[in-house]
Amino acid sequence: MSLTRRDFARKSAGTGITLAGTAGLLSTASAYAYGAESREDAAARGQDHDDHGEHSKGHQRKTGYGPLIDDPKGLLALPAGFSYKVITHAGVTKLESGEFTPNKHDGTAAFEGTRGSTLLVTNHEIRDNRAAVDHPVPLTPGLVYDPAAPGGCTVVEISKDGRHVAEWVGLAGTQQNCAGGRSPWGTWLTCEENTARAGENGMTKDHGYVFEVDPYDRRANRDPKPVKALGRYDHEAVVVDTKRGHMYLTEDAADPNGLLYRWTPPHGFRHGRGKLRGLSDTAGVLEAFKCFDARGRFVDDLSRATTVGTVYGVDWVAVPDRDARTVPVRKQFTDSQVTRARKLEGMWWADGGAYIVSSFAREESPVQHDGQVWFYDPARRKLTLKLILGVNPDPSKDGALDGPDNITVSPYGGVILAEDGEGVQHLFGATDAGKTYPIARNELNDGTPESPSYSEFAGVVFSPDGRTLYASIQNPGILLAITGPWRHQG
Repeated sequence: MSLTRRDFARKSAGTGITLAGTAGLLSTASAYAYGAESREDAAARGQDHDDHGEHSKGHQRKTGYGPLIDDPKGLLALPAGFSYKVITHAGVTKLESGEFTPNKHDGTAAFEGTRGSTLLVTNHEIRDNRAAVDHPVPLTPGLVYDPAAPGGCTVVEISKDGRHVAEWVGLAGTQQNCAGGRSPWGTWLTCEENTARAGENGMTKDHGYVFEVDPYDRRANRDPKPVKALGRYDHEAVVVDTKRGHMYLTEDAADPNGLLYRWTPPHGFRHGRGKLRGLSDTAGVLEAFKCFDARGRFVDDLSRATTVGTVYGVDWVAVPDRDARTVPVRKQFTDSQVTRARKLEGMWWADGGAYIVSSFAREESPVQHDGQVWFYDPARRKLTLKLILGVNPDPSKDGALDGPDNITVSPYGGVILAEDGEGVQHLFGATDAGKTYPIARNELNDGTPESPSYSEFAGVVFSPDGRTLYASIQNPGILLAITGPWRHQG
């Protein structure tokens, strides 16, 4: 049943849901939060500290882990007490088959392996014709969708002690595999952010689909089949509602801006390993979202929200042609039919809903910003702005943050975001109390000393036991394991 604008306005009245500062919300943030020495740090040095900068009794835990320390190896700056290990490196490490690790690492999920090992499935956001690409995903027999396409994903197995690493192809012959998402039944959903058609740029098949990859059963990945029921568009990320079975999908596109989609399974369908492969191309219902504010007014673009705590009601509008045979899906709607957003990126399912990232908004959007994090509550059908980053005035300087992309919910509270902005690139956390803090900084300059350039971070995810944070530097393609004195960030 549709939640009408009038219903939403009536239910919202008097609740204070649009007020900033509501408990549990992330606040506007664009710079680090650690700042001055806390009482706790002073106490650790055997001294006391008061509110005026003098030393006295008491303590107050500091947000984050302190300033980042330059890496002598020029790869990854981390706080004191933290360390990293390179797991895979494009063009350096090799797969079980003897070929080099593919480049352009992106979305990643972690799974419990056997005997204490960890399995990682990593997307490789490689596009265009594979003949023009260094280190494409190898065309492993039986695992290829389109032999002309260079992307796909690999599976990495890391032993319990971290000393042994094995890597193999999970899927090959796809285009620009981006954020993706982990399924509740233990598989990886890899998303193509590219809608090249058969015959374009040498492609032999249409692209722009979601594929399922099983990290445990290599045989299940043979003869890849796209899940066409989820639509053909510039897919970014996907999450699954563990209670209702809906799937939510983001679209990273412009001209016009992309959409958030919901797929409702057909009656009687039950999710599980390999079940998506058996769906017909038109199974279920694919819809795009339409938002309205507490006064019942239609919201054309998510960039309109400039205050943390802003809440929108959500309706869903059926997609006319999900396979976009003649018109791209997002162009099948007028601007008054759906709500749009620039750079809809990573998602993560937790707390009974979906955390959703809009990476930035510029002149193509009504209001500019350098990143938003939203939370969609399907039970209440409400979308709440949790975090907004103001436009970074100078991305070349370390300090301010911009362009969040991949996201994970941290076992230590709040969320962890991978930066894909301009200039300096970070992994950073955001607490429920509204503070951001740095975790890592990419120090691998792939530009020149006079004009430095730093690749984005991607694929941020914790190990199943919460002790290791995995993340990648996309270019040239380096998967890292970060360990240290993790603690709750409240």
